[in-house]
Parts: sequence; structure tokens; C-alpha cells
Amino acid sequence: MTSPSPLPRLHQSASSPTAGWLRLATACLALVVFIGDESALGQDSALPEYQQLTTIYRELSESQSPGRWPQGFGPEEAQESRRRLRDWKERFARIEPREWSRAQKVDYLLVRAKLDDLEFRHQVSRPWARDPGFHLDRIERLAYRSLPLSAERLEELRTRLRAVPVILEKAKSSLTEGAGELARMALRRLQRYDGIGQGQPLRSDPPEGILGWYRDLQQRLETVHPQAAPEAERALAAAAAFRDWLQGRLSSMTAPAGVGLKNYEWYVRHVRLVPFSVEELRALGQRETNRSRAFLAIERHRNRRLPELTLASSREEYEGRVRRAEQRIRGFIQEHDLMTIPPDTPSQFETDAFWIVRPGGKRHFWEELQYRDALNNHIHASIPGHRFDAWRSGRELHPIRSSYRDGGRAEGWATYLEEMLLQAGLLDDTPRVRELFYIALLARAVRIPAELKLHSGEFSLQQAIDYMVAEVPFMEESLARYDLEIYLRRPAYGMNYVASKAQMEQLVADRALQLGESFDLKRFHDAFLSSGMIPMSLIRWEMTGRDDEMKLFWQRKELGR
Repeated sequence: MTSPSPLPRLHQSASSPTAGWLRLATACLALVVFIGDESALGQDSALPEYQQLTTIYRELSESQSPGRWPQGFGPEEAQESRRRLRDWKERFARIEPREWSRAQKVDYLLVRAKLDDLEFRHQVSRPWARDPGFHLDRIERLAYRSLPLSAERLEELRTRLRAVPVILEKAKSSLTEGAGELARMALRRLQRYDGIGQGQPLRSDPPEGILGWYRDLQQRLETVHPQAAPEAERALAAAAAFRDWLQGRLSSMTAPAGVGLKNYEWYVRHVRLVPFSVEELRALGQRETNRSRAFLAIERHRNRRLPELTLASSREEYEGRVRRAEQRIRGFIQEHDLMTIPPDTPSQFETDAFWIVRPGGKRHFWEELQYRDALNNHIHASIPGHRFDAWRSGRELHPIRSSYRDGGRAEGWATYLEEMLLQAGLLDDTPRVRELFYIALLARAVRIPAELKLHSGEFSLQQAIDYMVAEVPFMEESLARYDLEIYLRRPAYGMNYVASKAQMEQLVADRALQLGESFDLKRFHDAFLSSGMIPMSLIRWEMTGRDDEMKLFWQRKELGR
């Protein structure tokens, strides 16, 4: 029987958009309320039409909060969501931003992108009808709950456990257009440990799948809170019944898992506000793949007489490396005036790849890199990347931008930082570590062709996994599968890293050309971070005034035409 002691901290994958920074960002989104801060918005914030815009955004954000549908999402909830979308679109259509300031027009486009995102979900991706994993998302983390609990928390847990059978029954009535690949992914998730453990409590021998974690929760409750064990048992039974239901209908779930490249390109342009076509993304992915592989080969040749990097051999050694890496990053940024680290910044940030000894000595891709040297991923995921970025963004009061979280902006900034710091000299005295940076960039670059081929139907999931394993040193099946399942379920997330890094580099070049000798990298980075976590194209328009990309976004094309 499992020990009733509290569960250890959650394990996070370095490659994941749901790592710790995103949980912080989601918390900010869930808590945000409309604050009429005219000092932040300017005098025009009192305009009734602008207030209507912020009201629509607030209502839309609240409708998408994790707790919005506590009893699950079935046909009735889908109909209600669609009705609310029509109402928001009608109110939005009455807003005329022609005379607004540039900053307010940016806010207008942000709200329109959110509406287009929901429109895409109803017309194309329809996850409640196509993807069993959409419904598993609502129950999975409940089983990770640490024990013991206060009386109030225990009652909340019991309420949520009682909802699990209801949620899964609604799932059965919703899944009318099931995609076989997505159903197989859900079955694997129910029954097997994924080899990564993203979001799960850290254990060297974790339970197998969602079913295993619910069984584990039931056993722990029997010891600590026996009055709640029956609810956990019924939730486990409902999850097992849902597995059996999926298995019985798998052969009839023949819909494609991908959204198709025409829909994918519409989503990139109108929801992500990225000015690249599918063909431009394909060319960019190939260019960055070639570039990172070529630079890796050059580094390997340059360093051929140097000793290889050694893996950390213990938790203490690894955690010491992580802390020294963070000190080195902070010191280098401050010494070279690269950006402002405010005095009240947390003294240290967690890492994404925790120390774990896996059965058979196996390590996933990011552990292979991180256990050799902690710099690359700590830059990307911790400071000055995701965690620092989310902490800084969370202090803003703007009624829209304080809670807007664009994945391209987050991943583009974090990926840019890796090479920016390499070029700035952080790795001048550790040439072997430069190799890890190019391996990481290669891993991010190959996501673009893999994601495109998944959504076009050219690749099955297994073919995409095999492609990534063959293309990237240290890549193995578990991490490749984990990443690719995200990109199949969330179109256009895989392209974020490299496409938005290219946008970030374009913005640096634009400002350096505009300002000439007065360009200052620290002031530039600080201004960029102050713009909010919004699409790169909108930040570029605000910072440079260049509207060449904006023409693509104002000339909106209806979905499906």
C-alpha cells in the first residue's frame, strides 16, 4: 500500500508548454479581473467601446477557465458555448477601432484572435467530439492530490471525485466524430506510464497511467481519509469503463487526427497572428534544421580533442550544477547589461528536469542534456526564460495583456535567449556545452516538419516519432511521443519555438537598424518584456511602427473559405 505521506513535487518536462511557467500563467488568467487602470491605458481607456472590448475579453477568459464546466463537457455544454460565441461575435462586430491608438488596436486584435480560436474549436478541431483526451484532461490531475487534507479540501476532493463518472458519461455522448489516432493516444494515457511523467508527482516507479494513479489515490485515501475512498473507487470504475468503451468503439473512429494544412494555415494566421504560410514554415523548419546540424558538426570538430561532458552522478551533484548554472546566468546578464532583473525577483527558480533514477538507467532527451550541463534548459525554462517571464508578466495590471498568454511569444523568447546568450559569450569558456545548445535547437527545429506532416496526414504518430528519433542526438521515443501528442492535439504549437525565434531576431534587426548607434540591447529587452506576452507580430508593430505584417491580419479571411 502506498505511503500516506504527501506526494513530492510535480515532475515537469523541459519541452512542454504545460511546464511550471504555464501553471503560473494559468493561475494569473484564472484570477484576472477587469481593472480600469487609466494610468496604464491612457485617457482613451474610458471610451465605452474600449470598455466593451475588455468586458468581452473578461467573459471569454472566464468561460475558458479550467473550472468553468465542473460536471464535464457534453452536447449541451457545446451548444451553450456556441451560443455564447455568437453573442460575443455580435457585440464585437459593433466595435469600431478605426480611430483608436495603435496600442488599443493591438488589444482589439488580441480579442479577435481569442474569438477566432473559439470559432476554430467549434468548426474544426471540435476536441469534445473528436478527442477522448479532451475529457481525460478534466480528471487526470485529480488523482495526484497530496494527502492528508484539511476538512475543506477533503470535501472539495470528494465533490470532484463524484463528478468523474458524470464527466466520462458526457464524454461518451460527445465523442461522435472520434479520431482513431487520438483515441489510441487516450487509451495509452489511461493504461501506461508515458516515460516522462509531465505534471505527475515525482516517483522513480510511478503508477501505470490514469487508472494506476486513481488506484493509487484510492489506496492512499483508505489509509488517511477512509470516508472518501468509496468516491475514489467509483471514479476508478468509471475510468475503467470509459477505457472499455473506447476499446469497443476504436475500429469505428475513423476521422483524421490532424486538422489539414488549409485549416492549419488559417489558425496560424488568424489565431496565432503569425505572418507565415505553411510553405514558409516548412522552409524555415528545414533551414533551422540544416543550420543547427551544421553548427553542431562544426562545434564537434572544433572540440574534438576536448574531453566529453560527464553526466551528474547523484542528486546532490546535479542540484549543485543547477544552482551554479543559475548564478552564472544571472551574473552574466548583469555584468553585460543584457536586461533588467528587478530587485524583487525570486532568488532562484526551479528547473524543468528534476533528478530521477529511472528503471534500467534510462533518461529522456532533456535529462540527457540537463544532466550533462544545466545551462541550456535553465535559460529556456527558468531564467530569463519561462519562469522569470511569467513572474514578470504576472505583475502587470492591464485588463487584457496582464492575462494574455501567447505560446509563440513565450517559446520564441525562450528559444531566442539560448542563442542570444551563446552569441553574447556565456559559453566562451565551455565549448562542449555549445554542442548541447545546437542539439536543443535541432530538437526544436525538427518539430516543424513533424507537426506539418502530422496535420497533413503524411505521417502517422509513430512515423513522426521515428523521424524525430532519427534526426536528433539523444532523442528517444518517450519524449518524442510526448511532444508530438501535444502538437497533434494543439495545432501550431510545435512551430512556436523556431518560427517565433525567427520573428524575435527580425525584431532585434529592425530596431537595431532604426536606432543605429543609439540601439541598446538592455533597453530593447526591457521594452520587449514590458509589451506583454502577446504575439510577436503585434509587439513588432508597437515597437517599430512597421505595419507590413498587419495588413495580413486586418484582411481577415473567413474560416473554411
